[in-house]
Amino acid sequence: MNKRQLAALGIPDYALAEALQAVQQAVSARGMRGKELKESFRQLVETPDTFTEDEVFGPLAKILIEEPDEPELEPISYQTWGSEIDDLSHEQMRQACQLPGAVGAALMPDAHVGYGLPIGGVLALEGKVVPYAVGVDIACRMKLSVFDLPVDSLQTQRENLKNALEKGTRFGVGSKWDRPQQHDVLDRDWTITKVTRENKDKAWKQLGTSGSGNHFVEFGILTLDEADDELGLQPGQYLALLSHSGSRGTGASVCNTYSSIAQANLSKRDKRHGRLAWLDLDTQAGQEYWAAMNLMGDYAAANHAVIHKNVHKLIGGQLLAGVENHHNFAWKETHLGKEVIVHRKGATPAGAGVLGVIPGSMADPAFVVRGKGNAASLHSASHGAGRRMSRTKAKSQFNFGSIRKTLRERGIDVLSAGADEVPGVYKNIEAVMAEQQDLVTPIARFDPKLVKMCGDGSRAED
Repeated sequence: MNKRQLAALGIPDYALAEALQAVQQAVSARGMRGKELKESFRQLVETPDTFTEDEVFGPLAKILIEEPDEPELEPISYQTWGSEIDDLSHEQMRQACQLPGAVGAALMPDAHVGYGLPIGGVLALEGKVVPYAVGVDIACRMKLSVFDLPVDSLQTQRENLKNALEKGTRFGVGSKWDRPQQHDVLDRDWTITKVTRENKDKAWKQLGTSGSGNHFVEFGILTLDEADDELGLQPGQYLALLSHSGSRGTGASVCNTYSSIAQANLSKRDKRHGRLAWLDLDTQAGQEYWAAMNLMGDYAAANHAVIHKNVHKLIGGQLLAGVENHHNFAWKETHLGKEVIVHRKGATPAGAGVLGVIPGSMADPAFVVRGKGNAASLHSASHGAGRRMSRTKAKSQFNFGSIRKTLRERGIDVLSAGADEVPGVYKNIEAVMAEQQDLVTPIARFDPKLVKMCGDGSRAED
């Protein structure tokens, strides 16, 4: 008998391995075959409690009793924004929509395959949090600072601005400062979990660093066509600094630690969910992860604050305005009349009136946006343009030196980056923004001019 035949007799997927072992033992120890073997399995499925003491079928019977044959949950539906989304992302989203407690979901126009939940996936669960639906780089986020320095500083003070990017942060996997930076976040209680306690020294040394992959710090021109009272800016062009980074190695440790716990706690039936394993928030592990995740949110915000402080100190001038937001996080929110945990993995919060930043690529604009509070998207929007190509394919297809020269001719100076981050690996940000007009309103445009990224092309942490 094979798996297909056993499944036809009613053996659930989670018990097929034990069922095959029972077949082998029944054949070798008792000479059972054909109709006799099938009838034994049929009876086993119907009344497993009568087989618990049987030497051959007992182990399988106990598994069937421990894991009742309950019907599969009907997956909830989800709405998709955007047309350039691969089938695997949709498959990941459908799997997420089968999780217990799922009440809402959406897929953003920058969506592409991730671990567990796709990047650009939004998922609302009742009373549960999924570490890999938050992401490895917990609280990966954007921060924009607007300065009163003249826009022509990009030419007249170009070397000074380059120096500020080079000295204001550090890039690369495991990058850290020789002399650790300071921020009030270090005074927080890092003993809330074992993993945060053990990683505090590393977090301190990495405070104010930018990591690898798609993380960046860049100067550019912010353009406003209309005055905005919330930003406190009049129409015109401004020199601005934009950064993208998260909680670095400590955030990754938190994710991996608690995702492993969540996966270990899955029942045999639920093992198929893999990296979509969840933690109930009323358990100790769930409470620990929630506390650690929120600490990582504060740490990521501090990370950006230190970077912007360092760069600001090097360039001088006055700070006029700022915008920042997470896009790898989980929030307690009210949707559909109930409190739920909204996971936004590579998705920007876009509640009514909420400001955020959605970047394009090293050659394409970012947009400061104001959310419209669309209920169907769970008050969410894209977190960027979204990849259309894997890092491996990008490295084999593009020559960074050639791309860098072309960008310089367009007035964009890339101080360092990898071939896996050139503009061609991303979707068209203008098209992505057009596909989410019902989610956000763009209020300003940021065009990059001086770009600093990790120069070794190493793997992204988020």
